Amino acid sequence: MKTTIGLASASPRRRELLSLLQQPFELVQGEVNECLLPNEAALDYVQRLARNKAEAGLAACAGRMPVLGADTIVVIDDQVLGKPRDQDDFRRMMHLLSGRIHQVHTAVALVFKGQLLQHLVSTRVHFCVLSDQMISEYWHSGEPADKAGGYGIQGIGGRFVVSLEGSYSAVVGLPLYETDLLLQQMEEAL
Repeated sequence: MKTTIGLASASPRRRELLSLLQQPFELVQGEVNECLLPNEAALDYVQRLARNKAEAGLAACAGRMPVLGADTIVVIDDQVLGKPRDQDDFRRMMHLLSGRIHQVHTAVALVFKGQLLQHLVSTRVHFCVLSDQMISEYWHSGEPADKAGGYGIQGIGGRFVVSLEGSYSAVVGLPLYETDLLLQQMEEAL
């Protein structure tokens, strides 16, 4: 029987993906400052957030179960694109991504009994050229508001993706293969 874990995420997409692994879990929430630190590299940033979310979740559940944290960022031209602040910020992001290849980095961290297991998955995503009308229609769909980089590959935003090289599930928010490996390592260590 698999160990029940805590999932330190409010993302419905992460819940759906973790369920695909047939992993029993409970939602746990802790407060995490998600600000990029001065001079912090994108890969360090996403790994720190995943680790901090897992640790905050572990504190919130008083250590009674292992906790999984994850974070996803979109990077282009060495810029981290978070969730759009407003429509203008969204338009700026879409114009940056239009017709180009960007990186999506997802870090996953699992903490339990003083141990930390972590994976980082990077995927290259190629967008089609986006017209102003496509950008406007997508914004008004409501989908981009809470998505890193302003789009959801699993939704309407998937129509912009010409190709990807890497993990589709990592772009959605939780790399299934790597997360399953972490869970197996945890079970062996418990």
